[in-house]
Amino acid sequence: MATDHRWQGSPVSGNMPERVARYPGELHNVTDARLDAERFLDDLAQVTPPTAPEHWDDILLVVTELTANAVQYAPGPIEIRLRPTFDGVHLVVHDTSSTPPAPRPFHRDGSGGVGWHLVHALCSQVSVVTNDAGKDIHVFLPW
Repeated sequence: MATDHRWQGSPVSGNMPERVARYPGELHNVTDARLDAERFLDDLAQVTPPTAPEHWDDILLVVTELTANAVQYAPGPIEIRLRPTFDGVHLVVHDTSSTPPAPRPFHRDGSGGVGWHLVHALCSQVSVVTNDAGKDIHVFLPW
C-alpha cells in the first residue's frame, strides 16, 4: 500500500527514537496511522517488552480513535507522534481544528459517542492544547 507519509526519528530514550508521521487527513489514513503505530510498538518491544499484553492493544485502539476523530471532525492534515517514556508511551495527535474534543452520549445503535470515553479510560493522562493552527491531544499510556 502506498502512503504519503514517512517516519522521522530522533533519539529519545536509549536506542528508541520518537516517531512522527504526517497524513493528508483522509479516511484510509486511520489505518495508516494504526499500522505505523504497530511498527513503532514492534520496535519498542525489542527494547522494552510491554508489562502487560493488553497495553499493546490499548495503544493501537487509542491511536485509531484519535486519528478517526481527527479525520471526521478536522479538515486537512493530521500528524501523530509516538515516543517511549520511562513507564509507557506518549502519543500526540495533531489536527487542524482548534475545537477541543468533548464527550458525547453513547448511542447503542452504533452511531458513536464512546471514543472520547475510551481514551480517558485507557490513558493515564489526557490533555488538549489548542492554538490558531489546531490542537494537539497528548495522551500517556502504560507499556
